Amino acid sequence: MGYPKQSNIGHIIYLMTEYAKLKHEYGAKGIDEIVGETEALLNGQLQKLLDLEEERDTAAREPNDLESIRKLRNPADRALWKHFDALRYKNRLKGALIGRFAGCTLGVPVEGWSIDAMESWAKWIGDEFPNRHYWSAVSSPNALQYGNSIRHMYTRDGMDGVPVDDDITYTLLGLLIAEEYGVGFTTENVGEAWLKYLPCACTAEEVALNNLKKGVSANKCADIGNPYAQWIGADIRSDPFGYLAPGLPEKAAEMAYNDAYISHRRNGIYGEMYFSAAIAAAFAYTDHPIDALNAALNEIPNGCALYKDLVWALETGSKIRDYRHAREVVDERFTGMSAVHTNNNAALVIFGLMLGKDDFDKVIGHTVAMGLDNDCTGATAGSIFGAAYGTDAIPSKWYEKFGNKVYSYMTGREEFAIDDLLKRFEATALKNF
Repeated sequence: MGYPKQSNIGHIIYLMTEYAKLKHEYGAKGIDEIVGETEALLNGQLQKLLDLEEERDTAAREPNDLESIRKLRNPADRALWKHFDALRYKNRLKGALIGRFAGCTLGVPVEGWSIDAMESWAKWIGDEFPNRHYWSAVSSPNALQYGNSIRHMYTRDGMDGVPVDDDITYTLLGLLIAEEYGVGFTTENVGEAWLKYLPCACTAEEVALNNLKKGVSANKCADIGNPYAQWIGADIRSDPFGYLAPGLPEKAAEMAYNDAYISHRRNGIYGEMYFSAAIAAAFAYTDHPIDALNAALNEIPNGCALYKDLVWALETGSKIRDYRHAREVVDERFTGMSAVHTNNNAALVIFGLMLGKDDFDKVIGHTVAMGLDNDCTGATAGSIFGAAYGTDAIPSKWYEKFGNKVYSYMTGREEFAIDDLLKRFEATALKNF
């Protein structure tokens, strides 16, 4: 994907702001007039961008409504489980949930860090890198994450339960939505749940939440003031719907669609649909999760950008040597793309799973080491691994400090018990059979 040449607008705005302050300090006149004219000009140019006609062929390949999406899918068996396999489900569900918690918790302390910065930090504190255990120390250890868990809780010695993060909170919220509104919930139901439980959000989710608070319909929230419509925010909400539709990738993708539509469009929606379907499919396969990753392709439009990027990643994955090489080829293919976009991060998840194979340490360690939105990618890779291989494939060091506790920043839902979550996911998943 070739992006427009990166401009210097941001730096010019920064210089104008600072020179306006300096000229004020020097007693210059006419500053407000110049700043006002500049702001008006920029707003005019922004509107011109918003008014640009979009390519019709691309729009046709990337529809936003579920019926059109389904018409553009590959033919496939969309119900891999014909009946609910309780014994397999229990083990795989626990593995998926633990895998997600572990991958996320490993990634949070270095979220968005460069590879060099992570390597430098690991060397400074004496940790192995890529990690084969949680970090022994983190920067700003007393700082709060989401007003709940101090950063020291993300370390191997400071951990007391699964510390809070948005990737984990949305997994819990997905369960609450399905419990309260049923597995056939709508986007409007998602909006009601967000207003009830979410005190805050980021990027596309923040836009949608603020629009909800203004009285905008949940089905319109993603269309107003939202340049983040294809970022990773919906992708990280995919897991609960895979857990709730084991062996049913089409149903998982449908629930994911209804959730994603509140905040995302096009490839942002497809990202959540894809990974929900991959997790659902992973419950049905006994081999490497590559089978689930391939099966999930059949639940998104086969001409969309994400589909093409996923096919590329699946074809390229066998040639990836390590985490650095993975990041290099992703940066080359997605030059100019946001570090928190759906597509580039999805490729890293695939590379992490293909590099690590049946070694959980290596899967989440290398995925996090690749950088970009690495708490999100680590969580997703861990979740798919657990759904494919089960609890026994995950070393106990990754969950022995969880102590049956999961923390959240949701209003009135600040703590969950892991054993209770497993029971509730199973009880709700049965409603899909």
